[in-house]
Amino acid sequence: MIPVNTPRLDGNEKKYLIECIDSGWISSEGPFVSQLEEGMCRLTGRKFGIAVCNGSMALEIAVHALHIGPGDEVIMPTLTIISCAAAVVRAGATPVFVDVDPDTWNMRADLVEKAVTRRTRAIMVVHIYGLPVDMDPILATAEKHGLTVIEDAAEVHGQTYKGRPCGSFGALSTFSFYPNKHVTTGEGGMILSDDPELAERCRSLRNLCFQKRRFVHEELGWNARMSNLQAAVGVAQLERLSEFLVRKRQIGNLYTKLLDGVPELQLPLVQTAYAENAFWVFGVVLKPEVSVSAEVVMHLLAQREIGTRPFFYPMHQQPVFAGKYLSTTAFPSAEHLGEQGFYLPSGLALTDDEIDTVAEAVRDVINKV
Repeated sequence: MIPVNTPRLDGNEKKYLIECIDSGWISSEGPFVSQLEEGMCRLTGRKFGIAVCNGSMALEIAVHALHIGPGDEVIMPTLTIISCAAAVVRAGATPVFVDVDPDTWNMRADLVEKAVTRRTRAIMVVHIYGLPVDMDPILATAEKHGLTVIEDAAEVHGQTYKGRPCGSFGALSTFSFYPNKHVTTGEGGMILSDDPELAERCRSLRNLCFQKRRFVHEELGWNARMSNLQAAVGVAQLERLSEFLVRKRQIGNLYTKLLDGVPELQLPLVQTAYAENAFWVFGVVLKPEVSVSAEVVMHLLAQREIGTRPFFYPMHQQPVFAGKYLSTTAFPSAEHLGEQGFYLPSGLALTDDEIDTVAEAVRDVINKV
């Protein structure tokens, strides 16, 4: 079986974990937590980092820290993970979905501008699958209307937009350290900001909103702390991020070479005018003229022991949101990508021989269907 993801854990991960165990510092108060926070600040040029238990909780705390709530609207792409919309909904606010670009798979800036109303409080930018959102027009819209930008950079560790680090935009940025990310802690996340008051509020929300007297609370927060054990793995991973980025691009470029010329497949862009693809995953999309579904192709690949995963399912089509968060705008790109997009094995431990095997299997399955 060639799994869809296998992480690389052959650096200092074991050494740092042993340090945690030998020292007894396994909780969130251990030194590796602050080391990971400082490392992510250096990576993104941010001033403050707040490590949390996962990327979804990073979004929850970010929305709550900005006092977004009932009556507020937050514009976001419909093609994203449900964590983005869930954070807004749980705060009592309304997600307003916009369609994505059919080539970059990221939210369209022109539709963001059209979606702004008097109730709009924020724009949640989500960088998808390895390419960043075109940030300049988004930032211009936010400034024009006095809106806050929340940047979900979960999939773009080390990526840049016009040379500026992803994770450096907006009032708050969030990352995920899930095992399929460029940097993993197993489970984990990070919130980043340049605002000291906002950062302190995020720290408080992360830690049950303890006051000066420990068990006195004026607000409800979360127990969203990251353990020293998780952070130790993340510190070791972050040490090798530049190496990992090189390998990810090698994987993406090799897949592109091997699958180029398959007329039924749309391949990811290798680069845009503002960024080179970091290939968090290597996604492919069946073109509209293909009569079978991605589900069928994925099933046939599974029979050949090739792991795959579908693209995100659009938020406006989620059963949990049925009839609640609609828009007058159509979402043809997101609907096609959600139905016909899937990604191939893309983990850092993937070998070139395995990529050859996967590409050959994809070509053969496509030819047969």
